[in-house]
Amino acid sequence: MSSLLSLKCDSHETTGGWASALDGPYAWAYRFVTENNEQTYCTSTSCPCASGKQYYGRGLIQLTHNYNYGQAGKAIGADLINNPDLVATDPTISFKTAIWFCMTPQANNPSSYDVIIGNWRPSAADTSTSRVLGYGVITNIINGGLECGHGSDNRVADRIGFYKRYCDILGISYGNNFFFFFFKFIESAMGTT
Repeated sequence: MSSLLSLKCDSHETTGGWASALDGPYAWAYRFVTENNEQTYCTSTSCPCASGKQYYGRGLIQLTHNYNYGQAGKAIGADLINNPDLVATDPTISFKTAIWFCMTPQANNPSSYDVIIGNWRPSAADTSTSRVLGYGVITNIINGGLECGHGSDNRVADRIGFYKRYCDILGISYGNNFFFFFFKFIESAMGTT
């Protein structure tokens, strides 16, 4: 199940599908290795940005923001602050950064892995904002500020579509609590790739 959830998250970030595509929009995962909207994303002083470098989404999980490039690079032994393109051009680094993000708690966020295997338990504050154990909280960790608490939108439908497609292919249940668009996002508690 943990691999399925990882595929679901990564698929949304790299999709190239469209409504009338052969086999539907969710058959077209892993098409792009870089974010279409290239921005600098130099948002933290904890990992100073290199001159002229941008920290937009790259790789399997579309790693974004200088602080994620800095922390991931330190963890895997690669200078991603000065060489952010390695996440898109080196398949090993791309996989390592995706695994790093899945396995590593950041700030007040649990790791996605801890949520998947049941090591994370929602606090009273989490429960009061509808963040409960299940698929939806993974998205809250990865991209909560952009996708949670805003009602249904295309990003939400896209993530759910990939998740349901993979469950259907594998013949397994969708499980509970995968609707995350009603979560009340609290930035200090949940993050963004």
